[in-house]
Amino acid sequence: MTVKSEPKEAFLYQPPDDVTRERYKNIFSITEPLPPRPLKVIFDKFFAILVLTLASPVIFGLYLANLIEGFLIPENKGPFIFYYYAVSGGKLFKKYKIRLIKTKYIDQEAAKRGEWHAFLAEWTKDSRTHVGRFVKKFYLDELPQFYCVLKGDMSIVGPRPLAAHHYERDLQQGNITRKLLKGGIVGAGHVLKGKPEMGNAAVEYDYIEQYLGLSQFGLLFLDIKILWKAVFVLLEGKGL
Repeated sequence: MTVKSEPKEAFLYQPPDDVTRERYKNIFSITEPLPPRPLKVIFDKFFAILVLTLASPVIFGLYLANLIEGFLIPENKGPFIFYYYAVSGGKLFKKYKIRLIKTKYIDQEAAKRGEWHAFLAEWTKDSRTHVGRFVKKFYLDELPQFYCVLKGDMSIVGPRPLAAHHYERDLQQGNITRKLLKGGIVGAGHVLKGKPEMGNAAVEYDYIEQYLGLSQFGLLFLDIKILWKAVFVLLEGKGL
């Protein structure tokens, strides 16, 4: 397919500079995905079940709103959830999201192949459904990814998983964080959204260093701290 131009906001990840390479040279020498930390895995499953349970009325409400909007505005009708292929811990998986845009803006052939570019219009606000505008504002489109955590494809905290072509671009510029560690619903870099530090490679390497060095409970406390910061990002309601 012909790849359309992407907005710069779609890929904010910077290459590691020489200072980062020197500071985390032990991480750059690792070639295989890191082994799971048992307590982190247990926390991931528990937290994913908790969120999906508590959020089930919200998800069901959004599903009904999607059906009603499609009935009242036929051009806004379409599937509630979609996926595209992303990479987590160096492995390809289906990353699920709530649909934000009208189906006429979706490249159907690319969508069948699970390509991120099929949903590129998501970055154009005028392409969104009424439900999609609300969902995006509070990052609710990410809720289905807690199912990905249950499946073991993702973690609660980790570097955000990138679409397959963005992952390859990130590798080419020298970053290996998403090759080494499972992608997260939130990440140490992700909670800096809207700040100048967003996209700074050193932030994710620092998280991996702590992943390797902290005790099981120390890592759990770090993840909870990052989650707490994510709550405030969510409450700001500044999803693009």
